[in-house]
Amino acid sequence: MTSRALDVLGAFDTQHIRQNLSQIARRTGMPVATCYRLLRDLTEWGAVTRHEDGTYTVGQRIAQLGLLAPVERGLRQTAAPFMQDVLFATRQIVNLFILDGTEALLLDRIAGTRVGAPIARPGDRLPLHTSAAGKILLAHGPNGLVELASGKLVRETHQSIADRPRLERELVMVRERGYATTEGEHSSGAYGLAVPVRGVEGDVIAALGIVNLSRITDFQRIVPALQVASAAITRSLKRAV
Repeated sequence: MTSRALDVLGAFDTQHIRQNLSQIARRTGMPVATCYRLLRDLTEWGAVTRHEDGTYTVGQRIAQLGLLAPVERGLRQTAAPFMQDVLFATRQIVNLFILDGTEALLLDRIAGTRVGAPIARPGDRLPLHTSAAGKILLAHGPNGLVELASGKLVRETHQSIADRPRLERELVMVRERGYATTEGEHSSGAYGLAVPVRGVEGDVIAALGIVNLSRITDFQRIVPALQVASAAITRSLKRAV
């Protein structure tokens, strides 16, 4: 990958998650024709994704490589024993998600032996508005993220949130109560619950959650289990600094 291609990738950040060709060319200082050629090559390689409206986002291949980055690998290793604690306490699939552009990237997943086929595997990405972890990341995300996500409210099931006012009401509730839920919004018959995981600076860096194949009713047991694990992950990250 050439240095100029890396410059194109460097045009994406938390404030510029989705951009068109002109925006990327302007941010990199490259001629539009040069930028177009580099974006075409990066798209073929999987480093960026070109959408139907002509805009670009960071692609799946970069996201998968990101799982190997020291920060993500460190978070996954730090969280692993506490995810085991949640598995023991809840007997449910336990997931750890991070924000990847306008999607939730599954960083790690653990499960028992009787949970059925997985809905998602590490490296997979889910829409922010249909997953419990995604709602956590969206509610605590960077400026402009809700605006971007609101333009991608795909209805995956009949339960999915498909309008911005409803989404914004949901995010207010997520912030107020400290956890997010989904009920068949990403996959029919799947129910999720997630809490935020904070980094050493206090910002939300991940979402820790469980997935159940029946409606979640025992909130008084599951929410504290997730919150205790989340706090322990944060303490461990601070000790590692």
